[in-house]
Amino acid sequence: MKEICYLCSVFKNNFIRMDAKRILFITQEITPYLPESEIASIGRNLPQGIQERGREIRTFMPKFGNINERRNQLHEVIRLSGMNLIIDDTDHPLIIKVASIQSARMQVYFIDNEDFFQRKFAIEDENGKEYEDNDERSIFYIRGVLETIKKLRWMPDLIHCHGWMSALTALYIKRMYADDPCLKNAKIIYSVYNDDFKSPLRSNFADKLIMDGASEDDVANLKKDTSFLSLSKLAVDFSDGVIQGSENINPDISAYISSLTGKPFLSYQSPDNYIDSFNEFYDVILDSK
Repeated sequence: MKEICYLCSVFKNNFIRMDAKRILFITQEITPYLPESEIASIGRNLPQGIQERGREIRTFMPKFGNINERRNQLHEVIRLSGMNLIIDDTDHPLIIKVASIQSARMQVYFIDNEDFFQRKFAIEDENGKEYEDNDERSIFYIRGVLETIKKLRWMPDLIHCHGWMSALTALYIKRMYADDPCLKNAKIIYSVYNDDFKSPLRSNFADKLIMDGASEDDVANLKKDTSFLSLSKLAVDFSDGVIQGSENINPDISAYISSLTGKPFLSYQSPDNYIDSFNEFYDVILDSK
Protein backbone atom coordinates (compact mmCIF):
# COMPACT_ATOMS: atom_id res chain seq x y z
CA MET A 1 0.00 0.00 0.00
CA LYS A 2 2.83 2.37 0.90
CA GLU A 3 4.53 1.57 -2.43
CA ILE A 4 1.33 2.37 -4.35
CA CYS A 5 0.97 5.67 -2.46
CA TYR A 6 4.59 6.47 -3.20
CA LEU A 7 4.12 5.73 -6.92
CA CYS A 8 0.97 7.87 -6.97
CA SER A 9 2.91 10.68 -5.34
CA VAL A 10 5.72 10.40 -7.89
CA PHE A 11 3.21 10.37 -10.75
CA LYS A 12 1.39 13.38 -9.29
CA ASN A 13 4.61 15.38 -8.90
CA ASN A 14 5.76 14.51 -12.40
CA PHE A 15 2.34 15.44 -13.79
CA ILE A 16 2.51 18.82 -12.07
CA ARG A 17 5.95 19.46 -13.51
CA MET A 18 4.82 18.44 -17.01
CA ASP A 19 1.64 20.51 -16.73
CA ALA A 20 3.39 23.63 -15.39
CA LYS A 21 3.71 26.23 -18.10
CA ARG A 22 6.89 28.17 -18.86
CA ILE A 23 6.57 31.93 -18.31
CA LEU A 24 9.08 34.44 -19.69
CA PHE A 25 9.18 37.87 -18.04
CA ILE A 26 10.58 40.73 -20.12
CA THR A 27 10.72 43.79 -17.91
CA GLN A 28 12.20 47.26 -17.93
CA GLU A 29 13.11 47.44 -14.25
CA ILE A 30 13.71 45.07 -11.35
CA THR A 31 14.56 46.00 -7.79
CA PRO A 32 17.16 45.72 -6.15
CA TYR A 33 19.11 46.32 -9.38
CA LEU A 34 17.30 49.62 -9.95
CA PRO A 35 15.56 51.90 -7.43
CA GLU A 36 12.10 50.95 -6.19
CA SER A 37 9.27 51.78 -8.58
CA GLU A 38 5.94 50.24 -9.55
CA ILE A 39 7.45 48.28 -12.45
CA ALA A 40 10.62 47.42 -10.53
CA SER A 41 8.62 46.02 -7.60
CA ILE A 42 6.37 43.89 -9.82
CA GLY A 43 9.42 42.82 -11.85
CA ARG A 44 10.98 41.53 -8.63
CA ASN A 45 8.01 39.93 -6.87
CA LEU A 46 5.82 38.60 -9.69
CA PRO A 47 8.31 36.07 -11.13
CA GLN A 48 9.02 34.72 -7.65
CA GLY A 49 5.32 34.39 -6.89
CA ILE A 50 4.61 32.66 -10.20
CA GLN A 51 7.54 30.29 -9.64
CA GLU A 52 6.21 29.47 -6.16
CA ARG A 53 2.89 28.55 -7.78
CA GLY A 54 4.58 25.76 -9.71
CA ARG A 55 5.52 27.36 -13.01
CA GLU A 56 8.95 27.52 -14.64
CA ILE A 57 10.23 31.05 -15.24
CA ARG A 58 12.95 33.10 -16.91
CA THR A 59 13.39 36.83 -16.27
CA PHE A 60 15.18 39.49 -18.35
CA MET A 61 15.96 43.19 -18.00
CA PRO A 62 18.40 45.66 -19.63
CA LYS A 63 21.82 46.04 -17.99
CA PHE A 64 21.60 49.79 -17.53
CA GLY A 65 24.84 51.56 -16.59
CA ASN A 66 23.58 52.57 -13.17
CA ILE A 67 23.38 48.92 -12.08
CA ASN A 68 26.31 48.12 -9.80
CA GLU A 69 27.74 44.88 -11.18
CA ARG A 70 30.06 44.16 -8.27
CA ARG A 71 27.51 44.74 -5.52
CA ASN A 72 24.87 42.71 -7.35
CA GLN A 73 27.35 40.02 -8.43
CA LEU A 74 26.63 40.10 -12.15
CA HIS A 75 28.80 37.96 -14.36
CA GLU A 76 28.92 37.42 -18.11
CA VAL A 77 27.55 34.19 -19.59
CA ILE A 78 30.19 33.54 -22.24
CA ARG A 79 28.29 30.75 -24.00
CA LEU A 80 25.34 33.09 -24.62
CA SER A 81 27.33 36.20 -25.55
CA GLY A 82 29.20 36.99 -28.74
CA MET A 83 26.41 37.50 -31.25
CA ASN A 84 26.12 40.73 -33.23
CA LEU A 85 22.71 42.29 -33.81
CA ILE A 86 22.34 44.61 -36.82
CA ILE A 87 20.14 47.66 -36.28
CA ASP A 88 19.88 50.26 -39.03
CA ASP A 89 22.93 48.74 -40.82
CA THR A 90 25.14 48.93 -37.71
CA ASP A 91 26.53 45.92 -35.82
CA HIS A 92 26.04 45.87 -32.06
CA PRO A 93 27.63 43.08 -29.96
CA LEU A 94 25.21 41.28 -27.63
CA ILE A 95 26.50 40.58 -24.12
CA ILE A 96 24.50 38.44 -21.67
CA LYS A 97 25.03 38.70 -17.93
CA VAL A 98 23.28 36.97 -15.06
CA ALA A 99 22.76 37.45 -11.35
CA SER A 100 20.81 35.62 -8.65
CA ILE A 101 18.32 36.85 -6.11
CA GLN A 102 19.15 34.24 -3.49
CA SER A 103 16.12 34.85 -1.26
CA ALA A 104 13.83 34.19 -4.22
CA ARG A 105 15.89 31.35 -5.74
CA MET A 106 15.60 33.27 -8.98
CA GLN A 107 18.05 34.19 -11.71
CA VAL A 108 17.86 37.42 -13.68
CA TYR A 109 19.38 37.69 -17.16
CA PHE A 110 20.69 41.06 -18.33
CA ILE A 111 20.95 42.31 -21.92
CA ASP A 112 24.06 44.45 -22.27
CA ASN A 113 25.85 46.41 -24.97
CA GLU A 114 28.47 49.13 -24.63
CA ASP A 115 26.81 51.46 -27.15
CA PHE A 116 23.32 51.29 -25.66
CA PHE A 117 23.56 50.56 -21.95
CA GLN A 118 26.90 51.71 -20.55
CA ARG A 119 25.57 55.06 -19.34
CA LYS A 120 25.09 56.54 -15.91
CA PHE A 121 21.31 56.51 -16.15
CA ALA A 122 18.53 54.30 -17.55
CA ILE A 123 16.05 56.11 -19.83
CA GLU A 124 17.16 59.74 -19.52
CA ASP A 125 20.36 61.63 -18.71
CA GLU A 126 21.24 63.58 -15.58
CA ASN A 127 19.29 66.57 -16.89
CA GLY A 128 16.11 64.57 -17.41
CA LYS A 129 16.47 64.50 -21.20
CA GLU A 130 15.48 61.17 -22.71
CA TYR A 131 18.17 59.44 -24.73
CA GLU A 132 17.77 60.07 -28.45
CA ASP A 133 18.46 56.44 -29.33
CA ASN A 134 15.84 54.93 -27.01
CA ASP A 135 14.14 53.50 -30.11
CA GLU A 136 17.20 51.43 -31.01
CA ARG A 137 17.83 50.53 -27.38
CA SER A 138 14.34 49.04 -27.25
CA ILE A 139 14.87 47.12 -30.50
CA PHE A 140 18.21 45.79 -29.28
CA TYR A 141 16.77 44.77 -25.92
CA ILE A 142 13.87 42.78 -27.37
CA ARG A 143 15.94 41.12 -30.07
CA GLY A 144 18.62 40.34 -27.48
CA VAL A 145 16.11 38.61 -25.21
CA LEU A 146 14.59 36.55 -28.02
CA GLU A 147 17.96 35.49 -29.43
CA THR A 148 19.08 34.47 -25.95
CA ILE A 149 15.94 32.39 -25.44
CA LYS A 150 16.74 30.61 -28.72
CA LYS A 151 20.28 29.90 -27.52
CA LEU A 152 18.94 28.57 -24.24
CA ARG A 153 16.58 26.32 -26.25
CA TRP A 154 13.89 27.22 -23.74
CA MET A 155 10.39 27.37 -25.21
CA PRO A 156 8.14 29.80 -23.28
CA ASP A 157 4.42 29.14 -23.32
CA LEU A 158 3.64 32.70 -22.30
CA ILE A 159 5.61 35.96 -22.34
CA HIS A 160 4.64 38.76 -19.96
CA CYS A 161 6.02 42.21 -20.87
CA HIS A 162 6.43 45.15 -18.47
CA GLY A 163 7.37 48.71 -19.41
CA TRP A 164 7.39 50.47 -22.77
CA MET A 165 10.89 49.17 -23.64
CA SER A 166 9.25 45.74 -23.98
CA ALA A 167 6.40 47.00 -26.18
CA LEU A 168 7.88 45.58 -29.39
CA THR A 169 7.89 41.99 -28.12
CA ALA A 170 4.52 40.94 -29.54
CA LEU A 171 5.30 42.43 -32.96
CA TYR A 172 8.61 40.55 -33.13
CA ILE A 173 7.04 37.26 -32.00
CA LYS A 174 4.11 37.49 -34.43
CA ARG A 175 6.15 38.72 -37.40
CA MET A 176 9.95 38.41 -37.24
CA TYR A 177 9.98 35.16 -35.18
CA ALA A 178 6.73 33.69 -36.49
CA ASP A 179 8.48 30.55 -37.79
CA ASP A 180 10.93 30.06 -34.94
CA PRO A 181 10.20 26.76 -33.14
CA CYS A 182 11.15 28.19 -29.73
CA LEU A 183 8.90 31.23 -29.95
CA LYS A 184 6.17 30.86 -32.55
CA ASN A 185 3.59 29.32 -30.18
CA ALA A 186 4.16 31.68 -27.26
CA LYS A 187 1.23 33.81 -26.06
CA ILE A 188 2.02 37.42 -25.16
CA ILE A 189 0.59 39.60 -22.40
CA TYR A 190 1.41 43.30 -22.26
CA SER A 191 1.07 45.24 -19.01
CA VAL A 192 0.25 48.92 -19.53
CA TYR A 193 1.80 51.24 -16.95
CA ASN A 194 1.80 54.95 -16.33
CA ASP A 195 5.39 55.18 -17.64
CA ASP A 196 4.85 57.56 -20.57
CA PHE A 197 7.97 58.97 -22.17
CA LYS A 198 7.85 62.70 -22.84
CA SER A 199 9.50 63.07 -26.25
CA PRO A 200 8.42 61.04 -29.32
CA LEU A 201 10.92 58.46 -30.53
CA ARG A 202 12.85 59.19 -33.73
CA SER A 203 10.82 59.63 -36.91
CA ASN A 204 12.54 56.71 -38.70
CA PHE A 205 11.66 54.23 -35.94
CA ALA A 206 9.16 52.40 -38.16
CA ASP A 207 11.71 52.08 -40.99
CA LYS A 208 14.10 50.25 -38.64
CA LEU A 209 11.33 47.79 -37.76
CA ILE A 210 10.57 47.26 -41.45
CA MET A 211 14.25 46.47 -42.05
CA ASP A 212 13.89 43.79 -39.35
CA GLY A 213 10.89 42.20 -41.07
CA ALA A 214 7.77 44.14 -40.07
CA SER A 215 5.36 45.09 -42.85
CA GLU A 216 4.29 48.60 -43.80
CA ASP A 217 0.82 47.85 -42.44
CA ASP A 218 2.21 46.62 -39.12
CA VAL A 219 3.89 49.95 -38.37
CA ALA A 220 1.62 52.33 -40.29
CA ASN A 221 0.71 54.27 -37.13
CA LEU A 222 4.34 54.51 -36.03
CA LYS A 223 5.11 56.04 -39.43
CA LYS A 224 2.83 58.93 -38.51
CA ASP A 225 3.42 59.14 -34.79
CA THR A 226 6.17 57.73 -32.54
CA SER A 227 4.63 58.79 -29.24
CA PHE A 228 4.06 56.62 -26.18
CA LEU A 229 0.41 56.31 -27.19
CA SER A 230 1.21 54.96 -30.66
CA LEU A 231 3.79 52.49 -29.33
CA SER A 232 1.37 51.29 -26.65
CA LYS A 233 -1.37 50.75 -29.24
CA LEU A 234 1.01 48.61 -31.30
CA ALA A 235 1.84 46.50 -28.23
CA VAL A 236 -1.85 46.07 -27.40
CA ASP A 237 -2.78 45.19 -30.99
CA PHE A 238 -0.25 42.37 -31.29
CA SER A 239 -0.61 40.98 -27.76
CA ASP A 240 -2.93 38.10 -26.85
CA GLY A 241 -3.96 39.74 -23.58
CA VAL A 242 -3.57 43.06 -21.78
CA ILE A 243 -3.22 43.94 -18.09
CA GLN A 244 -3.64 47.39 -16.59
CA GLY A 245 -0.48 47.56 -14.50
CA SER A 246 -0.95 51.02 -12.97
CA GLU A 247 -4.05 52.26 -11.19
CA ASN A 248 -4.04 55.30 -13.48
CA ILE A 249 -2.87 55.01 -17.08
CA ASN A 250 -2.96 57.30 -20.11
CA PRO A 251 -6.72 57.88 -20.69
CA ASP A 252 -6.31 57.58 -24.48
CA ILE A 253 -4.76 54.13 -24.07
CA SER A 254 -7.50 53.14 -21.63
CA ALA A 255 -10.15 54.23 -24.14
CA TYR A 256 -8.37 52.35 -26.94
CA ILE A 257 -8.28 49.11 -24.94
CA SER A 258 -11.97 49.52 -24.08
CA SER A 259 -12.79 49.89 -27.77
CA LEU A 260 -11.33 46.50 -28.65
CA THR A 261 -13.81 43.65 -28.61
CA GLY A 262 -12.63 40.17 -27.75
CA LYS A 263 -9.20 41.19 -26.43
CA PRO A 264 -8.75 39.56 -22.99
CA PHE A 265 -8.17 42.29 -20.43
CA LEU A 266 -7.39 42.27 -16.72
CA SER A 267 -8.10 45.51 -14.89
CA TYR A 268 -5.83 46.99 -12.23
CA GLN A 269 -5.25 44.64 -9.30
CA SER A 270 -4.44 45.53 -5.71
CA PRO A 271 -0.76 45.10 -4.79
CA ASP A 272 -1.92 42.77 -2.01
CA ASN A 273 -3.31 40.01 -4.24
CA TYR A 274 -2.26 40.66 -7.84
CA ILE A 275 -0.06 37.57 -8.19
CA ASP A 276 -2.96 35.11 -7.91
CA SER A 277 -5.04 37.25 -10.27
CA PHE A 278 -2.21 37.35 -12.80
CA ASN A 279 -1.64 33.61 -12.48
CA GLU A 280 -5.33 32.93 -13.20
CA PHE A 281 -5.23 35.34 -16.16
CA TYR A 282 -2.24 33.42 -17.54
CA ASP A 283 -4.42 30.31 -17.68
CA VAL A 284 -7.14 32.23 -19.51
CA ILE A 285 -4.63 33.32 -22.18
CA LEU A 286 -2.93 29.92 -22.37
CA ASP A 287 -6.27 28.18 -22.89
CA SER A 288 -7.42 30.63 -25.57
CA LYS A 289 -7.12 29.75 -29.26
